[in-house]
Amino acid sequence: MRKVHFLMLFLLVACQISWTQPILTGAEQLDQYMPLLKDKRVGVFANQTSMVGNEHLVDVLIKHGVKVGVIFGPEHGFRGTADAGEKIGNYIDLKTGIPVVSLYGAKHQPSHEDLKDIDLLLFDIQDVGVRFYTYISSLEEYMEAAFINKKPLIILDRPNPNIHYVDGPVLDTAFRSFVGMQPIPVVYGMTIGEYAQMLVGEKWLSIQANKAFDEMKKAGDKLLSVIPCGNYSRESVYSLPVKPSPNLPSMSAIYWYPSICFFEGTVLSEGRGTEKPFQLIGHPSLPDTLFSFTPVSMPGANNPKLKDRLCYGWDLSEGDKEVRTKVDGRIQLSYLLTAYNLFPAKDQFFILPKSGNTRGAFFNKLAGNEVLMDQIKRGMKEEEIRESWKPSLKAFKRVRAKYLIYK
Repeated sequence: MRKVHFLMLFLLVACQISWTQPILTGAEQLDQYMPLLKDKRVGVFANQTSMVGNEHLVDVLIKHGVKVGVIFGPEHGFRGTADAGEKIGNYIDLKTGIPVVSLYGAKHQPSHEDLKDIDLLLFDIQDVGVRFYTYISSLEEYMEAAFINKKPLIILDRPNPNIHYVDGPVLDTAFRSFVGMQPIPVVYGMTIGEYAQMLVGEKWLSIQANKAFDEMKKAGDKLLSVIPCGNYSRESVYSLPVKPSPNLPSMSAIYWYPSICFFEGTVLSEGRGTEKPFQLIGHPSLPDTLFSFTPVSMPGANNPKLKDRLCYGWDLSEGDKEVRTKVDGRIQLSYLLTAYNLFPAKDQFFILPKSGNTRGAFFNKLAGNEVLMDQIKRGMKEEEIRESWKPSLKAFKRVRAKYLIYK
């Protein structure tokens, strides 16, 4: 009996130890990818989130003798300080002396010239698991350039803070743009490594990239490797140690982002130019009995919508745990619908192109269709709108299941 009790105690302690093991990013597991970089000249797609503990990945690579030939930067730049949508040119990184090529400006893909002296490519950027967050679009373009130029690509995977659910309208490819390139829902519940495998497996890349990948595969060469996260599952709660972009400064903002980003396609402020971006919503025309705030120019939001104008609306900021519980594994449409109902000039609620054609509206690019705008205008209730998403979400989940790495 004593042996049984001892065994039970041992198993309990072992389980407790496993529960408390820290999540490891792909970048933190150097033993799994450093040997692959030996004697290689490496190109690195990175930004301020590409950290290995307290050190930047590029610094770690250099410390280990890896020859980093070029750094590629996404939206917000390599150091992550640029405004959303701001075009960034190429430059030399002052700290390392390594050339930085922007892939969010004049071009979205590395050129043949950029890669001619490179043997292998790395990708290590923290994503937030939302379709219109442009890092997955940058990933897709990077993959295509890698395969077309027959450069092996290693993705250092990172946890997705919104991995615990799948929700939102699935993109109609007629509305494809850099804020949505593939037929996936707004929240797709995959890490960036899993998503990369789906891009390859579903042949969603360009014809030329798919062909090059298949040719290399037949020849026995491996063009894509994913270094997975350690001690990680789909039930893990992961707090980002570095903000992924200037206007996602907290986990509360990251949890609200899939729901509040729709307001970027409207005349309402989504909180840029305040200390609580994607947690404040408002407009001067809404009732003055609501919460008030004033967007101002600040780093990361130099010219925010409704700058210096007093807005009325909602403050959604709470503790991170409270927000995660409130979002409750689904996109929240209630604020969008309520704001539309309260807005006096409904024909001016959505930002339209100069042509006035709603099809080209930025809101429709975010939604991935023109259906959601029409549903809002027709006064449909949230649950009715959500019901219309179900068939395509079900079909997407069947596709997604083939590429999941984590339990």
